[in-house]
Amino acid sequence: MATPGAGKTTFALTAVQRALMRGLARRFVVVVPTQHLKAQWASAAEPFLLHVDPDWSAAAGALPSDVHGVAVTYQQVAANPQALRRMVGRAMVILDEIHHAGDSRAWGDAVRTAFEPAVRRLCLSGTPFRSDQSAIPFVSYEGELASADFEYGYGDALTDRAVVRPVYFPRIGGHMEWAAPGGIEYAATFEDPLTRELANQRLRTALSAEGDWLPAVLEQANAQLQHLRARDPHAGGLVIAMDQEHARAIAALMHERLGTAPVVATSDAPDASRKISAFATGTVPWIVAVRMVSEGVDVPRLRVGVYATNTVTDLFFRQAVGRLVRWVAGLGRQTAYMFIPDDKRLRAFATGIAEQRRHSLRRPERDDDFGERRDDADGAPEAAEPAEPEDGQLSLFTALSAVPLDEHGRPLHTERVYDDPNADDTIPDYVVAGVAGPAEPIPVAPVPLPEPEEADTGAPGSTSAAPKLSPAARRRQLREANAAAVVDLVHLTGRSHAELNAELNRKVSIRKITEASIRQLELRHQAALKMMQKRF
Repeated sequence: MATPGAGKTTFALTAVQRALMRGLARRFVVVVPTQHLKAQWASAAEPFLLHVDPDWSAAAGALPSDVHGVAVTYQQVAANPQALRRMVGRAMVILDEIHHAGDSRAWGDAVRTAFEPAVRRLCLSGTPFRSDQSAIPFVSYEGELASADFEYGYGDALTDRAVVRPVYFPRIGGHMEWAAPGGIEYAATFEDPLTRELANQRLRTALSAEGDWLPAVLEQANAQLQHLRARDPHAGGLVIAMDQEHARAIAALMHERLGTAPVVATSDAPDASRKISAFATGTVPWIVAVRMVSEGVDVPRLRVGVYATNTVTDLFFRQAVGRLVRWVAGLGRQTAYMFIPDDKRLRAFATGIAEQRRHSLRRPERDDDFGERRDDADGAPEAAEPAEPEDGQLSLFTALSAVPLDEHGRPLHTERVYDDPNADDTIPDYVVAGVAGPAEPIPVAPVPLPEPEEADTGAPGSTSAAPKLSPAARRRQLREANAAAVVDLVHLTGRSHAELNAELNRKVSIRKITEASIRQLELRHQAALKMMQKRF
């Protein structure tokens, strides 16, 4: 159990490397919550000289000889646990964000079935607690509380310095007016006591792209990001939206009000993972996402966030904040900022961000003025569902207006920035390791932008070389080239795909192309080209 940004991936890959070198395991399997994280783990493994196949499926057959491991999702495990069970008899298994294995009884059972025979299991989590009472596989419990073999929290990492960034939480108040599904109109600030349902409607009103609150907060956050980019040109910002429509509306707002075109990553876009990867290595200022940039996604240059989602759970909040804490070597002391609505629930989450949470099997009681669930084992509130109108009444809810206010109830000054060594400004409300107080100026060393690389034109005398492909990318490239070559051979020879594939496979001693190493794929493609040349 280690805080986001502590280096769980590096630790896990080091452990795998040593296990393989010492003969304790022959292969390894990485299990992750999302498709994007499969590619991220494959990329992270390359500096360790470990080749991870993120495209493996149960139908692929045996692993190629030059592949050390595969990356799969928990959903893939649930779909075919027996295929993975056959693979892990001499393998080490990394279960990343293991609490996801309890998402349903079927998932938990599948994970146990698939990985019980593994020679080594390493379970990792940055937020090892859940909103329900489903037991997490392979996790020990002391009484009803989950017990980790090793714990390293956000507070520990801050104390050690140069591990994670301190995160400040500027809280933006507001005056909201809305019409509830019953037709009754309401007006309230974030300070006004409301029922849970009305508090959810108030939050949703503030986050509406049609009001004044969200545009003003985006301007405030963008001013903060531009201030940081003056000394850290790679610094980026993340807006977490409610849903896909909301994300696109926010992107349009930012283009209109701020003159910036953010990257938009939503789960319905087939290229969402590619967009996130490109943003992580680029210099575009902003990315807007729904749930794509959350748990485990590694974008170290993120330093400013806007919590513009109506998901009000401690778990999701911590995961979102975890995207901002990753330390970048060479920048000196660093800070990050998550702009949040001044909702009492989010305020409580921010205050407790450094507190360790453990999963409890005890059923929570309901004991606060919102009727939210409270785990009586540790007293931390947990609202499991997103804050939105009940039972399909969303179309009857109308946000009328939302005006941003500062901590004194005055209109928000959108040009204010924090962490300015030349100003006396302070952050009125923020949290660092669970302690509220004024911010102190923190100098950040300037980092020059890299010189742009010239494109490889292929012209004589050109000195620029094409970027070296990763093993996974080279494998995909060769598989596509082999497939295209077989199509050409079908047209040239009149023979069937199956016949030609079987002949080429025999030439390089493989049963399926999915079992071929990179070298075998190269030889297979060369054999196909020779067959074409003979036809001519």
